[in-house]
Amino acid sequence: MKIDSHQHFWSYDAARYPWIPAGSPLQRDWLPEDLGQLQRPLGFDGSIAVQARQSLEESRWLLALADADPRIKGVVGWVDLRSERVEDELAEFATHPRFVGVRHVVQDEPDDGFMLRPEFMRGIGKLRQHGLTYDLLVFPKQLPAAVGLAKRFPEQPFVLDHIAKPFIKAGTLSPWREQVRELATFPNVCCKVSGMVTEADHRGWRPADLSPYVDVVAEAFGEDRLMFGSDWPVCLLAASYEQTFAAVRDHAAWASPSAKEKFLGGNAARFYLGRRRGTGPES
Repeated sequence: MKIDSHQHFWSYDAARYPWIPAGSPLQRDWLPEDLGQLQRPLGFDGSIAVQARQSLEESRWLLALADADPRIKGVVGWVDLRSERVEDELAEFATHPRFVGVRHVVQDEPDDGFMLRPEFMRGIGKLRQHGLTYDLLVFPKQLPAAVGLAKRFPEQPFVLDHIAKPFIKAGTLSPWREQVRELATFPNVCCKVSGMVTEADHRGWRPADLSPYVDVVAEAFGEDRLMFGSDWPVCLLAASYEQTFAAVRDHAAWASPSAKEKFLGGNAARFYLGRRRGTGPES
């Protein structure tokens, strides 16, 4: 199965999505039929839809989309992991077979140690009993907290979104490189090769600009813990869906047929879908 591990849908409303840049191509509805038209020529079977705003309403809406479109293989939604009602909310969503994980927009939290707060870790501790994963959406400055979280919850499956958004436009590798390598030492952490084109020069990036960063995560995580993600439609700020895919499709790290199959869907299916179907390593 060929799966895009990271994309978004929304019915655009400026008040609901204040982070969307004014005058950008993102200021419109982006729905499953739009993505399907782009994926089919490239041979994708479907995708993992990831939350784009922090509301229970959006999580329910994404699941309704999944009910109507089998190409949505899983939904990474949002619940307030700090809430006293987190167990009830997780129990509600976990009854849906395509609710596969949770994400919080940690990159916007002013406290770099946000994920290590007791109330947040209490919520993280509730995920595994429901077979749910957690997406780490962080900036490089928050990687030490991600390391701390992975260390505290060695049985919880984590995946790093957008390779932690390194400073690709500036060509800076350190200390991101060393911190990502440390995070990768925890076997319960995977990594999405996603979100890079929007961290590069939007108008002048080239695939060669991304290669040093792909090299780092490829060496650190290995072929069994890497997965392709387009970050569509956010990628449209810098590249088309096809350009985003082509920029990493033929990287040397997944040159063998088996490594390429894992990168383009096998790892995402195992990480997200196997646990909910009772076939994954954490089931």
